[in-house]
Amino acid sequence: MTSSPDTSTQKKTGNDGIVASVVGLIPWLIVVVCIRSLLFEPFNIPSGSMIPTLQVGDYVIVAKYSYGYSRYSFPFSPNVFSGRVFGGLPHRGDVAVFRFTKDDSVDYIKRIVGLPGDHVQVRGGELYLNGTLVPRQSLGSYGARDERGVMLTGERFREELPGSAGRGPVRHEILKLTDEGMQNDTPDYVVPEGHFFAMGDDRDDSADSRFQGDDPEDLGYVPIQNLVGKAEFIFFSIESRHPVWQLWYWPVEIRWSRLLSGVR
Repeated sequence: MTSSPDTSTQKKTGNDGIVASVVGLIPWLIVVVCIRSLLFEPFNIPSGSMIPTLQVGDYVIVAKYSYGYSRYSFPFSPNVFSGRVFGGLPHRGDVAVFRFTKDDSVDYIKRIVGLPGDHVQVRGGELYLNGTLVPRQSLGSYGARDERGVMLTGERFREELPGSAGRGPVRHEILKLTDEGMQNDTPDYVVPEGHFFAMGDDRDDSADSRFQGDDPEDLGYVPIQNLVGKAEFIFFSIESRHPVWQLWYWPVEIRWSRLLSGVR
């Protein structure tokens, strides 16, 4: 007479294997959370507001330690403390990721143009900082597609922002589409303490600190507490003009020249 398998023993052995696997994953999850919270985190660029510096479809690595840590440094933004620890002021010219002022579940990426106490104004399409015209040099015509597939055609400039905290000037590129509109003739904004003034490098297609009203899309001044980190380099970039399942287009859609390039 043959004995039947002990099904209760089999179930126990199977459950023990699952528990062991889950327990084995815990140290790796802790490592991943620590890296993403304290060191580096990847972000993708969903819009064209930072063209030409960042293109739609770029993936950047953000250094979380650049400005210290706040509640927004951690997953789900737990409200365990206010302000920043181990923090300091950002620098003019930094390309930074931060939480949107009207909805702190949304990440934004812009260039930091003004620091506390700075006067920021745009007149006739040109940027003035503390009453001085920010110099720029034309690099000729330029075109790129935004997140809607619309071709943005304008003039590319190399702009030179004054340095801060002992750093030299920051040279970077911007795109100008027009000199018309309220974004090109603004009041003289004075950045309050504990905040910074952010602008997109696509100066005429960016919802940034120049928009100070009650509209849900207006950014206004950004609290320094909202900073997540500084964008350091592009680790991947793809145009995505074709559906992702069409694998044969991947080699031609990847922007190979942008891979591992620094964000300036």
